[in-house]
Amino acid sequence: MLELKNLYKTFNPGTINEKTALNGLSLNIKDGEFVTVIGGNGAGKSTMLNAVAGTWMVDEGQILIDGIDVTKLPEHKRAIYLGRVFQDPMTGTAATMGIEENLALAKRRGKTRLLKPGITAAEREEYRELLKILGLGLEDRLTSKVGLLSGGQRQALTLLMATLKKPKLLLLDEHTAALDPKTAAKVLEITDMIVNRDHLTTLMITHNMKDAILHGNRLIMMMDGRIILDIEGEEKKKLTVRDLLDQFERVSGEQFTNDSALLG
Repeated sequence: MLELKNLYKTFNPGTINEKTALNGLSLNIKDGEFVTVIGGNGAGKSTMLNAVAGTWMVDEGQILIDGIDVTKLPEHKRAIYLGRVFQDPMTGTAATMGIEENLALAKRRGKTRLLKPGITAAEREEYRELLKILGLGLEDRLTSKVGLLSGGQRQALTLLMATLKKPKLLLLDEHTAALDPKTAAKVLEITDMIVNRDHLTTLMITHNMKDAILHGNRLIMMMDGRIILDIEGEEKKKLTVRDLLDQFERVSGEQFTNDSALLG
């Protein structure tokens, strides 16, 4: 479903601030795989996600989504293939609009806008049923302004919006990093439920090693703009944080020093 072929990306080339963010990165993700991505600061995780989304164009390499070469497509043209949830709960929703209005915008993405009533009774009932699965009581607050919701409620709503049209690829950009542990656990529970229900191909960046191990069926670790560990299947199911650290040290020759990733 996703093919990254030999990607390179350097920021501020030729200056004192030159930084190689992607260094020959290659990755294949099959249809329905749920891949978690871990790595220290500057490993290239966010750059990879932004390259897939088209936020930043790569210097070299090729990006294919479901066999379609999107390497040179601008961000807005790639959006038809993607669903994305950002780290900041304030991103991805319109704060001054109601919950049902935000869902209606997500449902109409990519469609021609027509001069007709915004939300039908049938759609309103559909949204109410969708919101019930979150278990947050939002189905009784359809007209509430999204800006009044808590961070966890907004992130759960954004997740629902990102998956409403069943994207070819779901991108989760540290989408629980700004939440307290209890709320983060609830959002991850909802994530697992939606991904498994709709068989969504998913790429989830996380700063938390425990979350990377517990969620998804495949784990990759990045360092210096490339993948240094790729663990899946039974090996991933049996994995512990200590095992992951040992493997990282063996492959990289370094100690993993990102405290937030270790402590979660």
